[in-house]
Amino acid sequence: MTSNDDKTARLTIAQDRPLIRSRWHSARFVVARVTAPEAEANTARPAVNLAFVIDRSGSMANGRLSLALQAVQEAIGRLKSQDRFSVVVYDNEIETVVPATSATPSAKAAAVEHLRTVHPRGSTNLGGGWLKGCEHVAAELMEEGVNRVLLLTDGLANQGITDPDELARHAAELRKRGVSTSAFGVGDHFNEVLLQGMSQAGGGQFYDIATAEQIRDHIESEVGETLEVVARDVRLDIMFPKGTRFESLGAFQARVAGDRAIVDLGDLVSGQEVEVPLRFSFPIGAEGESITAMFGLADKGGVFQGATGRASFEFGDDHANDIQPRVTEVDRVVAEVYAARARQRAVELNRRGDFDGAREALRSTARRIRMYVADDPVLLGLMEQLVRESEMFHRVMAERSRKEHYAMSHRRLRSRDFEGKALKRAPDALR
Repeated sequence: MTSNDDKTARLTIAQDRPLIRSRWHSARFVVARVTAPEAEANTARPAVNLAFVIDRSGSMANGRLSLALQAVQEAIGRLKSQDRFSVVVYDNEIETVVPATSATPSAKAAAVEHLRTVHPRGSTNLGGGWLKGCEHVAAELMEEGVNRVLLLTDGLANQGITDPDELARHAAELRKRGVSTSAFGVGDHFNEVLLQGMSQAGGGQFYDIATAEQIRDHIESEVGETLEVVARDVRLDIMFPKGTRFESLGAFQARVAGDRAIVDLGDLVSGQEVEVPLRFSFPIGAEGESITAMFGLADKGGVFQGATGRASFEFGDDHANDIQPRVTEVDRVVAEVYAARARQRAVELNRRGDFDGAREALRSTARRIRMYVADDPVLLGLMEQLVRESEMFHRVMAERSRKEHYAMSHRRLRSRDFEGKALKRAPDALR
């Protein structure tokens, strides 16, 4: 890992157990914790290139659209002349209200006037509106800046591209070109699987907004974080022993080739902490032999240069493996991630009417936790909570409840807090 100075970038590695079985395959868990440096006072931030893509379909009436436009106006007001922005609105038709422009005082004032002419109407060509916003960002791509599309909708995509998998594929391709996507779902009728998939593949964030009054806070939070980015396109690079199988358990995209994996963490803001839980399945080996997984971080600006770590394992007999102590901290992180994945699966099954499957998704995860829970009260509590929740999923759930459970799980898988904000290291005074 890097320096222990709290102001620096850090990578720490924790593993659940050091011994692995010599006579058959063993699975072990590792948690990589990545901590971004805190921004130095008076240090210039990277420029941003933002496209605001706003749903203006008929369902955005009743104050939703006006509050969204007000939030966009305020967000634009925070930009500086070095930044660029554009505004796209969509229903069944796509309209560029503000073409990509530098955020000069005159341009921001003109944008306010243009936004006053936007009114709700029509259906929802979500894909078309989003792609238009992506075009504006890509056309003015800032190699040393943050390039992002902010997509807000309250409804289902019912015009143009509507398939969630296809939209996620487009988001992933655009991410490779340097354009990320964050998505905001408002109310009870948007497709959370679609928006979460787009934001995850696109390297951005997904926000579940229960009421129109919360739109401002969430857009403000996202733009605020964009202006605090200190490390762009962060990647966790992992080298593991030949014959080892690898899995990233959270919601960060992983690419595996042979004995190497790269986990894409996206952009990190000042002081942000991200937990990356990983599962390794090791081959058999000779007792006493040691093998090691190596970790390193990279990013576009070299902020994490030199941040490395390792997890070492030793082959041992069955008895030694059975009696070795577990690391509770790692067990808790892994259990919480499996629980979050189970909740998302249960939401999807409940929506399909497969109530037995939804209940079993949660109960099977509770049984899995029981296998290594020992006497840890936190894990015991999580297991009991999953069993209780399983009964709630065994009947038709309110749409709001489905969305809250899905979004809560997504936030855990992305190492975000209960409001969807970046988790940050505690101030020195609280340590």
